[in-house]
Amino acid sequence: MSKVELRYVQAFRDRHGKRRYYFRRPGFKRIPLPGLPGTPDFMGAYQAAMAGETAPARQVGEERTKAGTFAALIVAYYGSADFKTLSASTRQSRRGVIEGFRAKHGDKPVSQMQAKHIRALLDEKAATPAAANNLLKALRTLMRFAVERGWRDDDPTVHVRKVSNRTDGFHSWTEEEIAAFEKKWPLGSRARLAMALLLYTAQRRSDVVTMGRQHVRDGSIQVCQQKTSTRLAIPIHPELKKALDATPADNMTFLVTAYGKPFSPAGFTNWFRECVREAGLSDECSPHGLRKAASRRLAEAGASPHQIMAVTGHKSLKEVVVYTAAANQEQLAKAALATITGTEREAHK
Repeated sequence: MSKVELRYVQAFRDRHGKRRYYFRRPGFKRIPLPGLPGTPDFMGAYQAAMAGETAPARQVGEERTKAGTFAALIVAYYGSADFKTLSASTRQSRRGVIEGFRAKHGDKPVSQMQAKHIRALLDEKAATPAAANNLLKALRTLMRFAVERGWRDDDPTVHVRKVSNRTDGFHSWTEEEIAAFEKKWPLGSRARLAMALLLYTAQRRSDVVTMGRQHVRDGSIQVCQQKTSTRLAIPIHPELKKALDATPADNMTFLVTAYGKPFSPAGFTNWFRECVREAGLSDECSPHGLRKAASRRLAEAGASPHQIMAVTGHKSLKEVVVYTAAANQEQLAKAALATITGTEREAHK
């Protein structure tokens, strides 16, 4: 008589020597199975467990959390559509902030959180305003989730202000810095190609590292932004075409590591930082700073905010203003006044 193996069934003897059976599908809660294999009770429970194969997977830490605590709330949030529908990069960054909070405060009750507690947490991070505001953003998300799911009736973050952070964000590369980099890294080098892709597509590093010749159509690079899912067609600038033509078409992505593999976003930044240093430039010259430099160049060339948005993929004019803040004020002022010079002359005729 052949032996029938039941999928996901595991057996062991307890401390009393009794044989016990469990349905244990990886990533799901363990389900006890009554009786012995083949009996009606056992097979009924087994079939019910198999029928639920598509049930939501168990969240990390779910069985170790106490009901009503932040740890439990965070587990529920990770399992929600709110979190799962975020882009991979946003999930990663948000999880990093939340996990730091959970490590210190995961055992505390969600219902007891007050605005004064949040302000105290932000005060602890006063020396790093950006980190403080990232924490506030994460707590706003968790509190809104808690209200929507009935964990509490109010959102204590509503009246908590962001920490003042007087910064322009990422440094926008100057023309002198761009020229210095290009002088160090000639056409045909990976570093020069990396700069050209960043500067002449105005895209984030996470999108640049995935670009390949399969994305080139009708003189444009087709982009589906990882962060926002925005689809763009970026016309290939002549300088970018020179860099692409000087690069062998041997790989699926334009940019590859020394081992011929595609870059991860973080790995690309680390490698590009070394290229920046070899060019004698400061670490403030980051990949994202070239996205800002591209926006600045477009603004200085007279592109409208909506035209810039069509290239960068930004969703709001406010974001474009931030990215074009480094545009040459004097040059733009002259261009602006020149537009009304002709109108004034006509009015005085």
